[in-house]
Formats: sequence, C-alpha cells, structure tokens
Amino acid sequence: MYKRKIQKKIEDWLFKNKILIIYGARQVGKTTLCKTILQKYKSKYATSYFNCEHPEVQNFLQQGPEIMKQFFGDSNFICLDEAQTVQNIGRIIKIFHDAYPDIQLILTGSSSFELSNTINEPLTGRSLEFILYPISFSEYTESKNPLEKKSILSQTLIYGLYPEICTSSQETKKILLLDLTKKYLYKDIFSFSGIKNHNLVYKILKALAYQLGNEVSIPEIAKLVGSTQPTVEHYINILEKAFIIFRLESFSTNQRKEIRKSKKIFFYDVGIRNALIENFDFLDLRNDRGAVFENFVLLEKKKESSFLCDHSNFFFWRTYDQQEIDIIQKKENKIFAFEVKWQSGKKIKTPIFFQNTYPDAEFSVITLENFFLIDK
Repeated sequence: MYKRKIQKKIEDWLFKNKILIIYGARQVGKTTLCKTILQKYKSKYATSYFNCEHPEVQNFLQQGPEIMKQFFGDSNFICLDEAQTVQNIGRIIKIFHDAYPDIQLILTGSSSFELSNTINEPLTGRSLEFILYPISFSEYTESKNPLEKKSILSQTLIYGLYPEICTSSQETKKILLLDLTKKYLYKDIFSFSGIKNHNLVYKILKALAYQLGNEVSIPEIAKLVGSTQPTVEHYINILEKAFIIFRLESFSTNQRKEIRKSKKIFFYDVGIRNALIENFDFLDLRNDRGAVFENFVLLEKKKESSFLCDHSNFFFWRTYDQQEIDIIQKKENKIFAFEVKWQSGKKIKTPIFFQNTYPDAEFSVITLENFFLIDK
C-alpha cells in the first residue's frame, strides 16, 4: 500500500461541517484511501464504511434521514463508497447533513457525479471535492534513491501508475492493464450516460491515443471513427467526466499571434493509453516516446497541484508561426512554462515571443535526465 499525499489535505477538513467528496477513476485507490483514514481515526470516532453498490445499502439510504441514522447506528464518521450509484444521492445527503451536521460524511465516486446528475447542485456550499489520481511517481518511489527512480521510470512510462499495476509482477502487468481498459473503466459511462455503443467509445479512445501530444480536430476524429462531430464531442465530454481523458486548452491572453481555440487531449494514466493501442514496447523503440513522456510529466504536475490544493490551471502554448511550449502552469498570478524533451541535447531557449510577452514567467526544460524536477 502506498501513502497518498492527498490524505493530509482531506484530514484537514474532517469535522468542519463539510461533506467531503473524493472523485477518481475506478481502481485508483479511493476505497483503500477511505478505509485508511477511517482506520486512523477509529479510536477517536465511531467509524463505518458502506459500499453503495450493494442493494441493501442503497435501500436504506433512500428511506429518509431517520432510517439512515438508524442504519448508521452510533457511527459519526462514515464513508459511502461509490455513492454515485445511489439514485438522488445529492438530495439524500443534503437532507441528512442538514439534520445531522455533526456526522462527518466522506463520499467517493468513480466518475464525476455530474455524469450521473445526482449531486452537484444539491450540495452546493455543503461539500468539498478532491480528485484522486493514479498514484504519483513520488508516491510510488518514495523510499527509492535517484538511481532506483531512474530505473523504475522506464517501466512506469509503459505500464502507468494504477496501484494494482504497480504492485504486480512483470508478467501480469500487461494482462491486468488490458483487463482494466476493456472492462472496468467504462462501467459508469454505460450506467449513467445512456450510451450503448461500446464499440464507438473504444474507437474514439483509440483514435485519441494515437493523436497523443497533438492538437485534436473533432471533425477529423469523427471522420476517422465513422460518426458525427456532435456525437464525438458528447462522448469526449463523458470520457472526461469518467476520469479517463482530460483536455489541455491553449494558453492565450488575446495576443494576436497566439493560438486561442485549439486543444490537446491526454490520458489520466499512460498505461491505459498504451493498453488502448496495445503497445507495451520499450519507449526507446517507439516513435511516440516524446508524447508519452509529455503526458507523464503533465500528469505528475497535475497530481502535485492536487496534493497542494493550489488551484493551478494547465495549458499548452503555441503561436501561428509555430513557436510553442508543451506545458503552461498558471498558479495564482504566476506562470510556469515547461518544455518536455525525451533526451537532453542542445540548449532549449524560451521562445522569443513568449519571453517578450510574459517576462516574469519561469521557464524550465524537463528531460529523462532531470525529470526529478517534477518531483519537488
């Protein structure tokens, strides 16, 4: 089991009259995290864990606050796992929280509850949300020295950082990843979105996987998969809400030369992306190694931001004359720019237009040789 850095941020909000919601894709460790927190505090509070995918739990939760209180017994610190599976869970929890504000609730969802239309509006002002990603490289290699970390990186870029994958033998990593990709990731999509075309979802994801690192054209994707542009856009929105992919918008302050409306799409785990195209070759042998490494670095930056709860926003930057930067991190009023290169070589300089337009921005180059910069 890996120590999750976000645990401290969650614990900081316990018993402060907030419902705590932990989002994340299936199999990223939400259940383990919740049980770890409950175990830590069981000597201080009466704790209980409930899996909302069980029909009995769903039945009790839908019978009103008094019945719920009886069901919970003396517990005053409760985790409701996979809460998005309970119909009208937002309204149910709102009523219960208003009736029993001293009881701490933690809810988990393997998709954004917006996907199941069950929670966002009813809990406005009453909840705090956290995103649990697959484990970070720093969590995975916490006890390792720099040389060990470097040797682990090559496997990480192939198989990703889902907890079960990390703890599995070399022989089973590929089997588990393919199983995860084909079975579990889409469960909420097909349960809540009304989408029935499993094959189209897979084709869209595979097309996005092949375009990793490039600006994405929805019309081109639609043509490639044999569908319409609105349908592809709809599916991409749903895949985002299920924490499988995420968009990276272009950064612009309305400068005339800057690209403003383009987007790239990345994956919440590079292992999932590699499984979609069924390519587990060493990256040294692959022509997509730069894009995979860029996805990895961006993810680690997003995970770091999540640990710190610093509300960073991430973008890429490009001008019409092809000046570009891979990652822009905007944190408060500061801009951090990162160029990601597979190999170190000639010195990379800040693009002139970017330097002139954003003179206070910090610019860094991340390579395989110095990737520990992302692990501050």
